[in-house]
Amino acid sequence: MKQTKTYALSLALSAGLVLTACGGGGGASADGDTYDWDFTITTGNTSTWNDGAELFAEQVEEGSDGRISVNIFPNEQLSNGDTVAGLEQLMSGEKDLSFNSTIIYASIDPQFGAVNAPFLYTDLEQARATLEDTGIDAYTEAAAEHGVQLLAMGESGFRQLTNSTRPVRTPDDLNGLKVRIPGIGLFDDIYQEMGANPTTMSFSEVFTSLQQGTIDGQENPIDIIYTSGLEEVQDNLTMWNYVYDPLILGMNKEVFDSLSEEDQELVTAAAQEAAELQIANNRENEAGQLEELKGEMDVVELTEEESTAFRDQMTPVYDDYQDVWGADLVEAVTPAE
Repeated sequence: MKQTKTYALSLALSAGLVLTACGGGGGASADGDTYDWDFTITTGNTSTWNDGAELFAEQVEEGSDGRISVNIFPNEQLSNGDTVAGLEQLMSGEKDLSFNSTIIYASIDPQFGAVNAPFLYTDLEQARATLEDTGIDAYTEAAAEHGVQLLAMGESGFRQLTNSTRPVRTPDDLNGLKVRIPGIGLFDDIYQEMGANPTTMSFSEVFTSLQQGTIDGQENPIDIIYTSGLEEVQDNLTMWNYVYDPLILGMNKEVFDSLSEEDQELVTAAAQEAAELQIANNRENEAGQLEELKGEMDVVELTEEESTAFRDQMTPVYDDYQDVWGADLVEAVTPAE
């Protein structure tokens, strides 16, 4: 039976973040303002996203001596499962916090897709180092333009490909395959460039569509492939690390700006711990999940030469999206030489 392991981090805050006299925006009192925040995540309550959200809630509640409470809603419950609508709620202030992929942000503003450029990173370490060096600062500025305070960035990992037709080792192997993709133009262009037939649909429909042969394949990080049981309806898995999928732990900017300096420091520190936990758990889980999938599916792991062939075929996509992403974001997410 499948089990997802989580690895607890310390819940203790540093002494400097334990508040003895707290204030808040909109008229702080001597006793400190109280808050009741709603926090949504796209995935379920057994996911690593939920691990991070729970740690965040525990830390801000403990660090504020109970002045701040956080209500976690898995599966985008506040928007009936609609991830884009859920992000719009965050931007408008209908809710306070969320964990969302940059892909969802790109559904609203395509510039956010810069970090999701195909075959941009060779491994997780390179991707994360680039984000920490320049990427997070650039995305913080971009998020602020949409009313979101970026508190930290987590990680859903690299997106991989499954299909029920044939092993995929070359761009030609994708020719004619009907592949479910996220509903943004970048992914449509990536797959059309490789001769596939990309299609969009709600993820809740994917398992049945694969089972019935309505679509041939789909792409997602290993955790989603595994926890959704897609090996039951897919024979082939290609580990091609074609898109890095970071997560934004975001807070409505008006809410964040209204907080006292001490509360801003508290939520920022808690968010950093939450992202670190989410990343650690996601990487640990993925290693075990992949080993199990290898016993159920034919797994292709691309050689460097094979990866280069895919990367070279993406040149037209890069040419088309340079202006969409903007020079500043492109530079910020490009790995150092």
